[in-house]
Amino acid sequence: MMRIVICGPAHPYRGGIAAYNERLAQQLLHEGDAAAIYTFKLQYPSFLFPGKTQYDHGYAPEGVTITRAINSVNPLNWFNIGLRLRRIRPDLVIMRYWLPFLAPALGFIARLVKSNRHTMVVTIFDNVVPHEKRIGDTMLTRFFVKSIDGALVMTRAVENDLRKFSADMPCVISPHPLFDNYSVPVSRDEAIAHLKLPQADKYILFFGFIREYKGLDLLLRAMAEKCVRDLGVKLIVAGEFYESKKPYFDLVSQLGTGDRIIFHSHFISDDEVKYYFSAASLVVQPYKSATQSGVTQIAYHFNKPMIVTNVGGLAEIVPDGVSGYVVEPDPVAIAGAICDFFSGDEKRFEAGIEKKKKEYSWSRLTEALHSLVREVQRAR
Repeated sequence: MMRIVICGPAHPYRGGIAAYNERLAQQLLHEGDAAAIYTFKLQYPSFLFPGKTQYDHGYAPEGVTITRAINSVNPLNWFNIGLRLRRIRPDLVIMRYWLPFLAPALGFIARLVKSNRHTMVVTIFDNVVPHEKRIGDTMLTRFFVKSIDGALVMTRAVENDLRKFSADMPCVISPHPLFDNYSVPVSRDEAIAHLKLPQADKYILFFGFIREYKGLDLLLRAMAEKCVRDLGVKLIVAGEFYESKKPYFDLVSQLGTGDRIIFHSHFISDDEVKYYFSAASLVVQPYKSATQSGVTQIAYHFNKPMIVTNVGGLAEIVPDGVSGYVVEPDPVAIAGAICDFFSGDEKRFEAGIEKKKKEYSWSRLTEALHSLVREVQRAR
């Protein structure tokens, strides 16, 4: 048994990273480790957060101890949390890293915890290099990377980015596990009725918060291609805008596709996720840049084929012709895949999806973490 503390988002914060941390803690507890989460009491100052709220008003996950402790902008807090963790001497601290803004807080805490000469600090990297680059990112990430003992990444692309900062740090690759905490699928009829959509139409789904790198504009242009128009298929855009929505609505108006685009532009709560994925025949991720995406693992959970673009690590997770399509980030290529899917047997990816799902269990992730711990111990 290991005593493990996860430092990162968790209830009452919302989003995929929080859901991942909570599910990981539950898996570790199930396997006999003593796991708890230290989350933020201030994650982002409100003026830096692009959405409407950082918080999820649902229930906390069962059985997981979550302590709101870390203030991302208060150095005195970093000192106090570092001292607290150094004193309680967990065997392992797992930090989540996705944004250089958090590097000072997490890097300082990591250094102080490790000074007890007992605790190992490893990081699950969602990104090493952020999607939206800012001055100082490289310096901040280098500061953070130097504070930790090892890394777990979810794709080869992220490992390649990590190696630019550390050539020899112990590192393991373990793909993002299935998001199996979003209940079970419902019937298509029930989902469409719940969303108040016409039963006769077929739907594709863009899911998740909307930022430029997610490529929604490419998908909107693909919806205007003749072969897609002729299909009559409709697009559900389900997610909150993290930037101005005006350019997207203007584009839809310009393309004349407003009758086939359905915007549900709010944060989709956990208990609503099943309806969107159960209503759709196909999930499209038209990203312009990516590392990996939790959306793919929700789609796998709901047995949905996907179209992903050939950027970052998406093609590692959704192999072309097995569980969907891998195309270039181009409207014509995306449209071609949509048309190919609906012109053939829509169930032809079912076997490939079931096979791939077996690779993305939470037990495989914990095996990878324990393997990383052994590598760090050998390197010490």
